[in-house]
Amino acid sequence: MHLNLSDIWVLYAREARAALRERTIVTNSILIPILLYPFMLWAMFTGITFVMGQTEAFVSRVAVAGLPAEHAALLRDFEHDEKVELRRDLDAAAATGLVERGELDALVEFLPPEGDGGALAGNYRARVTADTSKERSQKALERARGVLEGYRDEWLKRRAGELGVGEAAWQAFTIERRNVASEREMGAFILGLMLPLFFVIMVAVGCFYPAVDATAGERERNTWETLATVAASRASVVTAKYLYVASFGFLAGVLNLVSMTLSMRMVLAPLLARSGESLEFKVPPAAIPVMALGAVLLALFVAAGMMIFASFARTFKDGQAMVTPFYLIVMLPVMFLQVPGLEFSLPLAFIPIVNVTMMVREAIGGVFHWAQIGITIAVELVTVAGCLWLATAILRFEDVMIGSYSGNFGTFVKQRLLSSRARKATAIGRTS
Repeated sequence: MHLNLSDIWVLYAREARAALRERTIVTNSILIPILLYPFMLWAMFTGITFVMGQTEAFVSRVAVAGLPAEHAALLRDFEHDEKVELRRDLDAAAATGLVERGELDALVEFLPPEGDGGALAGNYRARVTADTSKERSQKALERARGVLEGYRDEWLKRRAGELGVGEAAWQAFTIERRNVASEREMGAFILGLMLPLFFVIMVAVGCFYPAVDATAGERERNTWETLATVAASRASVVTAKYLYVASFGFLAGVLNLVSMTLSMRMVLAPLLARSGESLEFKVPPAAIPVMALGAVLLALFVAAGMMIFASFARTFKDGQAMVTPFYLIVMLPVMFLQVPGLEFSLPLAFIPIVNVTMMVREAIGGVFHWAQIGITIAVELVTVAGCLWLATAILRFEDVMIGSYSGNFGTFVKQRLLSSRARKATAIGRTS
């Protein structure tokens, strides 16, 4: 099959111009990668912040039962908390029933200590009852525990002082939290978890509609026969369409990476800063070439696979139905890779799509496993070459090209490819 670079470029430019006039393709390949996922990110975290604010505004209805006289000061601690409405006129059984019905948020009940705890005078066991399936009750549980822990610390200090025991003696050890990761490293960690998932989704979405439009869309518009009459080889026509589909997938992936990084820096970072977390969302410069390479490899593979399935469709609707299973197959392995601590090992480098996803994820974190990257490039190129070989085998049949073939991809492989091999093997056996 003859390839002419000049013909390919002219046909490629024609496909790209036609695609830019298609609202569906522009929306899914350009606008959605830029606008939708950043908007979803903003809406999600804004909604979480709003819900948290609403929860903080609740006044928790808390009852205290069985409080010993020597711990009466605890009631004052509850009363001084503006977010707590104290109920004193309830026994434990009645308060538990109100918690179950949602009319009370939490019950603080004092019980005799267990085991050796009874040796210390004034020692009791506090139990907080709540319904954690309700947001109000869960928040009341947290608030009640906070008041109890503060009171307990003060009581222990006071009792230790009465017994002549210093604070250093009764506190066996303290626990402090120290994070040696920098703000940039923590930001890269979060980017590494989120960006690869959206990256694969956007490359697949960017290829989806162009692949269907370049094949089934041509047949539905009755322009495929006209295109077949141009002074260009069939191989040049198909190559131009393939490069056009891959280009839009690559464009969607790159736009989404840039947009998600900027939106996380401008939207997510300020939201986290309000909760005391300071993160820096920045992709290392050395990772940019690796991420671009990953976008190219993934777009080439996804475009080839989608065009193979879409080539058997007669209408745009049929093309969507035929390409969707391949789209889901592309998405499936990525769903299982969003696990912190998963390393880019040599076995993973041999699995298509998974290897590209892990390569991008590791590069965002500033880690470059060059052996795995080399294997990934080789595996993806071999996979793409295999898909193109299969596409070439399919295009040899005129009925598939013009859309008169009534079967799908599975039927074609069984009827045409496998049966032709069987006939060749039989012919060779007879001649020998």
